[in-house]
Amino acid sequence: MSPYGSDRSPRRPMRRKLLQALTAGVVLATATGCSYNWQDFPRLGMPYPVTEEAPRILSLWQGSWAAALITGILVWGLIIWSVIFHRRSRTKIEVPAQTRYNMPIEALYTVVPLIIVSVLFYFTARDESKLLALTKPAHTINVVGFQWSWGFNYVENVDGDAATPKAGEVPKEIATIPDRFTKDFPAGAEGVYEKGVPGDRNPETNNPGPTLYLPKGEKVRFILSSNDVIHSFWVVPFLFKQDVIPGHTNVFEVTPSQEGIFMGKCAELCGVDHSRMLFNVKVVSPEEYRAHLKLLAEKGQTGFLPAGIKQTDPARNAEVNKL
Repeated sequence: MSPYGSDRSPRRPMRRKLLQALTAGVVLATATGCSYNWQDFPRLGMPYPVTEEAPRILSLWQGSWAAALITGILVWGLIIWSVIFHRRSRTKIEVPAQTRYNMPIEALYTVVPLIIVSVLFYFTARDESKLLALTKPAHTINVVGFQWSWGFNYVENVDGDAATPKAGEVPKEIATIPDRFTKDFPAGAEGVYEKGVPGDRNPETNNPGPTLYLPKGEKVRFILSSNDVIHSFWVVPFLFKQDVIPGHTNVFEVTPSQEGIFMGKCAELCGVDHSRMLFNVKVVSPEEYRAHLKLLAEKGQTGFLPAGIKQTDPARNAEVNKL
């Protein structure tokens, strides 16, 4: 009897070894993914995070790659197994048995993708709700996108006088911001601003664009508004970006955790000079941050830049904050 058709086929030990190796690989891969810190895992192309919120984004990114790698190993393993152990025999030329329907297999390749998508959706929704949750921030900055640069309204009580402007009075330049956000403005927030042009340069790094100052270790709320078309506010090492939409106000909060100068850019194709919509973010100590605001006031850059297109009050407050 031919050894190729017997139960003692030399393929049998090789098959067992391959299955054992695949099983061991899957166990090792899943065991390492049960509990890990983002610092113990490669960043997989992501920059080093510089806010307290960014590690959550990085962990989601790493977990997605780990899940994709495990799935890939299983698929590649099955393909290789089929190629090796179901190749045509040199001694037999008959057509192998054909399986028309196999309910367990069909159920498997229907249920498994649903489970994968459900798990990814759960972790994405969980992290998104955490990242977009709003608290009582220490600082509020209105980021204004316009063709072809950025403006930064620092909503701060720079002069220390809570009576200017009057309580509840919102300056007309930022009156387009919905009431649910203006109610959290600090008392006496007369504000200062920085308006950029594409030709601006950071004096320390010579990187293009205006420079936004942020205090280390203090929560900052960004209120995003546009004066013309859709832009996208992206500070690269924040690992987070959000669209800047005319007539719609997007908001998010971060707490910078590392001092330094970081690059930012528009991540939405907004016109012919989209590539020039660059800016810098300089994270400094709280003392240096306050000193910079006073410097802007001394330069005469008090008040606010116009923030967004004009809207009627019903339209401005039409959206309800569900966070």
